[in-house]
Amino acid sequence: MLSGGHPRTPGPGFDATALGRFTEEREFKVEAARTVAYAAATNDPNGRYLGGELAPPVFAIVPVWDAMTAAAGLITPPEALARVVHSEQDMRFFRPIAPGDVLRSKAAPVFVAVRGVGTTVAVRTETVDAAGRPVNEQFVTLFFRGPFEGSSGGEPAPEHKLTGAVKATAPVAEVTYSFDADQTFRYAEASGDPVRIHLDDAAARALGLPGIIIHGLCTMAFCGRAVIESVAGGDPTRLARLAVKFSRPVVPGQAITVRIYADGDAYGFEALNADGQAVVKDGRAEVRP
Repeated sequence: MLSGGHPRTPGPGFDATALGRFTEEREFKVEAARTVAYAAATNDPNGRYLGGELAPPVFAIVPVWDAMTAAAGLITPPEALARVVHSEQDMRFFRPIAPGDVLRSKAAPVFVAVRGVGTTVAVRTETVDAAGRPVNEQFVTLFFRGPFEGSSGGEPAPEHKLTGAVKATAPVAEVTYSFDADQTFRYAEASGDPVRIHLDDAAARALGLPGIIIHGLCTMAFCGRAVIESVAGGDPTRLARLAVKFSRPVVPGQAITVRIYADGDAYGFEALNADGQAVVKDGRAEVRP
């Protein structure tokens, strides 16, 4: 989750004419120390990560971060950037990221919906390797709280809803993990995401949060671990897609339970806190045979 606020009057407009405009490519060299640190910061003990062979799947956000934020800036007025929460994330993996890769990423805003309570923006990112071969594609959905002007347009990110019919079935796996007291500080360093609501208790409370909250993408990484360990035989190369909707903050020291359901040829999942409230909804995972 990113920073947020509560504007009371209409602000400047969102620029729908920027839809589909890609940023310049950003180059990122993947180093083993960085991928190992990311695995440690998300409490993932998979030996292929800790041994420096592969990056954890959700590490895919790190190389695209600058391009993604630049693409969001193409459509978003600067005054709105302090009022944003991370709403959804959808990652499609064509192959794992590995130390030694030299990646190139670009991004474009693809959707904007301006409504009275806030504005939704979706950004699409593309990452390729040094030979131009696809590595991953991501959709980042952001919600800007408060009334704004501007026009709507484009196509929203692909659907990944967990239906009531699927949730009515018995889960194929259920895993509980706990977040550490220092989780946000470790994750911020490993990911390069220093947003204050994850590090400064007073700043978080000033925005109506219960205190420092866990990064949404850290929670997503915990969900990805549950999927890989439970239904992919512990093999991260089998994960083809991981998508989530962030629905409630998680605080350090809390535990979450990830429930995974069979959904045709894929899996749906959700993550619940100790009170049974969903912190991640509409999870979807696609796993290669």
